[in-house]
Amino acid sequence: SRGEKIVTLDFWAFGAEGDRVRQFVAGFESANPGVHVVVQNIPWTAAHEKLLTAYAGNSLPDICQLGNTWIPEFVVLDALENLDPSVDSSNMISPASYFPGIWETNRIEGKLYGIPWYVDTRLLFYRTDLLNKIGWERAPETWEEMLEISRQLVKGGHSKYGLFLPLNEWVVPIVLGMQQGSEILREKASLGGFSGAEFLEGLEIYDQFFQEGLAPKGMTEVNNVYQGFQESTFAMYISGPWNIGEMTRRLPEQMQDDWDTAPLPALRTEDYPGLSLAGGSSLVIFRSSRHKDLAWDWIEYLSQPDVQSEFYKQTGDLPARLETWNSMGLSGIKPTAAFFHQLKSVKNTPQVPEWEQIAMKLQQYLEYVVFGKWSAEKAMELLDQDVDKILEKRRWLLSRD
Repeated sequence: SRGEKIVTLDFWAFGAEGDRVRQFVAGFESANPGVHVVVQNIPWTAAHEKLLTAYAGNSLPDICQLGNTWIPEFVVLDALENLDPSVDSSNMISPASYFPGIWETNRIEGKLYGIPWYVDTRLLFYRTDLLNKIGWERAPETWEEMLEISRQLVKGGHSKYGLFLPLNEWVVPIVLGMQQGSEILREKASLGGFSGAEFLEGLEIYDQFFQEGLAPKGMTEVNNVYQGFQESTFAMYISGPWNIGEMTRRLPEQMQDDWDTAPLPALRTEDYPGLSLAGGSSLVIFRSSRHKDLAWDWIEYLSQPDVQSEFYKQTGDLPARLETWNSMGLSGIKPTAAFFHQLKSVKNTPQVPEWEQIAMKLQQYLEYVVFGKWSAEKAMELLDQDVDKILEKRRWLLSRD
């Protein structure tokens, strides 16, 4: 009818996703007459601050893309809608359609606050041709094998280093700690657990690559990852799905058959693939939304397997839904198949708002260990002292419950 009121749904999305998602609006609007979706595309670098400013000013959107490490922060602020009732009554979305480790990153203290939109984890990119030269027809399945491959590559002059481990990245030591059984943070994530035996055992493996000269210590030795990979500065690199597209674009045509992906090594062969980190972005509804039912309809629409397929083609972001992996054949073809296997073995970083701050501190202390300023034990003890200070407010909040 003519007098029908148009309902506007505000959706905030970040970076390339914010740009690409606009093309899905028309399909949703035609299925929901009288609804207008306004997509605001925000650069990743500005997103966190803009969200906090909007929270303070009561001007949050209805729906938002949130990196899954940000969800705990907005749960603490009581800003997110619990989505359990919506999932319970949905014919489109159920936990069985998602990787369990990814689904769990959206669940805080038993309640669900986000629906995975696309997924992300870290695994091994490696030069198959270089490994073949030393008689390895497959990727390493244990860290010991990775060390041995690195030694053989360097000794034989096939690559300058075995593995590139950038010192400004914290993922690998965290993964190694988790594989050893470290909780990373202890006592309900209120105290640092870096000086515990499990984390130190993982750190020992990490440091071995540097001490044996199998990974570059100098930050300037690899200015361009793709050039370093191409020129055999290193043969292995742990990274995420965005590098599938980058390797395809940046490496010369004749090298496209010379690299592949594989799940992360484990401590023991029987545990392969080793645990990695659960990453990606989720879709959330803010409690302040006045159109929660429609907001949920938009999340369901973006979660349809065919919409997810199209979104993957547009962005290269790995789909969250298992049906999409199977219908597109991504689970069986290189180089995405390794991600499919890895995503079945993932775990989230500690679900505390302070996590990014803690991760930055870890990076700082890793350098002290690698460059021999302190022993691993001393550095991790000092790190725990810093982490305990960062988590002081959390301990106070927990003591009041």
